[in-house]
Amino acid sequence: QVQLVESGGGLVQPGGSLRLSCVASGSIFSINSMGWYRQAPGKERELVADASNTGSGTTYAGSVKGRFTISRDSAKNTVYLQMNSLTPEDTAVYYCKARLRPRGVSALFSYWGQGTQVTVSS
Repeated sequence: QVQLVESGGGLVQPGGSLRLSCVASGSIFSINSMGWYRQAPGKERELVADASNTGSGTTYAGSVKGRFTISRDSAKNTVYLQMNSLTPEDTAVYYCKARLRPRGVSALFSYWGQGTQVTVSS
């Protein structure tokens, strides 16, 4: 009943930019946070950036700080990830995650998108 759909991945040359988008839809009462994770081949999934409604605000992995920017459009239940100065080390499947409260439920749950491939290569 809740879906997260990512878009914007693709192939880009080193030094290039990409913008990822993720839209949350369905029976949603409220969203506490939305963020991006990534998983490279043979590695564990890691946090890239997160934007929360709580006091924690925005959080970035050290490896992307200064290059990536996360932003949210709360009215559209959408989160974006602007990625600049991309390097081959940024190659991974990028997943959107939302921490939200579905309608008719008092608890918070985490939902994940299906992932979008980002490949940085010359």
